This record gives sequence, structure tokens and C-alpha cells, in this order.
Amino acid sequence: MPQPPLAVEPEPITADPPHAADRPLLTQSWLDLAFLHWAADPADVAPLLPAGTRPDTLHGTTYVGLVAFRMHRVGWFRLPGVPYLGTFPETNVRLYSVDAHGRRGVVFRSLDASRLIPVAVGRAVFRLPYIWSRMEIRREGTSVTYTSKRRWPGPRSARSSLAIRIGERVEDPTELEHFLTARWGMHSAFFGRSRYLPNTHPRWPLHRAELLHCEENLVAAAGLPAPVGAPVSVLYSPGVPVRFIRPPRASAGIATP
Repeated sequence: MPQPPLAVEPEPITADPPHAADRPLLTQSWLDLAFLHWAADPADVAPLLPAGTRPDTLHGTTYVGLVAFRMHRVGWFRLPGVPYLGTFPETNVRLYSVDAHGRRGVVFRSLDASRLIPVAVGRAVFRLPYIWSRMEIRREGTSVTYTSKRRWPGPRSARSSLAIRIGERVEDPTELEHFLTARWGMHSAFFGRSRYLPNTHPRWPLHRAELLHCEENLVAAAGLPAPVGAPVSVLYSPGVPVRFIRPPRASAGIATP
């Protein structure tokens, strides 16, 4: 598939957000995150991205991420976050994108979440690929386990079971670790048009992590080749508070990392 030309060079990868956070559209926190990433062929990723975007690459390689975490207190504007409906486990499959303006972002191929009402709103109103799933996050000492099994709309056979052991703090992230985590917006197709929703949050507190267990088919269910071998990167973060700010044009959703 031909790739859209870039009007400008991709924006620099920065550990701190390039946007001001003075007009929040959404607020939330992302907690107890496990980042698993595998290398991917840009040719496999390109057909799955919204129009006007192309795979973002690092030295010719792009990546597919499986990110499990706990969403905490989603809120609108400057209102307090919702404690129950706005707090739930989530696991998403994400890709890396860049648009013709050079804005780097992520594209979500699936977002499994354990609260039915946010899933229904995300699907019906914002056209995001939310899926209602039975999910659990358990932590014992330095080990964290994340499980997910789909309920609706399926496929019901899609599930994941991940366990990591949290390691040392990352004091100086590598080029790849910056590329995978320093993402300051999302690209999505909204009623047939591509939209970009910027976000801000403090610099990621990252830890390297050991993958203890991984059984999943969410990546294949998202239309990508099933990962082969161990992830090239496994990271953990205790989390950050996040603000999504008003985009250049209207788009919204329960945005996620």
C-alpha cells in the first residue's frame, strides 16, 4: 500500500510532552502498566492504520504493543474522575503511527475493558474498538499478573494471560524505550475521518521487567501476524496522571496509553 508523503519530518521523540495541558478534555490515570512489544514489518501494519497515517519506524522497524494496565477515574474536563465506571482493568493492542504533519502517535487495534457501559459508549459514540472482557490484575510483591477473556462482541476465544516481575528502575531509557513509550497522542478514524487527540502526562517512571508468563491471542485477533518468540521489550510503570487536551478538530473517546 502506498504510504502518505510526509509534509514535514516526524516530530522529535521527547520524554516530556510537547503540548500544554491548560485545556483538558479528558482526565484519567494509568496505573500498574505492563508494556510488551514485538518487532513488526511496516508492510503488515500499514493496511491497519487510519487514512493519512503511516507506520512510525525506528531504523526501519515498527512495533506492535500489548499493554495491560488499570484505568483509574476517567473524568471529563476539570470534573472529578468517576470512581466506579471510570476505573477498570484494560488491555490494548496498539501500533505506532505518524501523520503528514509529522505528529507521532499510537493506533489502537483493540481495547479490552471490564466495564460494559464505557465499552458500549466507546464503540457506539466514538467508534473505538472497545471489547467487554472479564479481567483481573493481581500483584504479589514484585510480581503482577494480568488476565483477560472476551465477552462481547468477541471473538470469545480471544484472551490473554501475562505475568511480569518488576525489576530495576530505568534511569536512562534507551532509544527504543523512548520510541515505545514517549507517545503524545493517538490517531483514530472517526466517522470515516482521521483524527489526532493529543495528551500530556509527567515523564514515565519506568522499570525493566522480566516476563514470567505470556499466553495471548489478542494480537492475532487484531489482524496482525501472531508474535514469534519473546518480546523485544518488557517494561513496567507504576503509572502517571494523564490529560487529553482539545484536538485541532473534534474527536474524543476514553483514551488510553
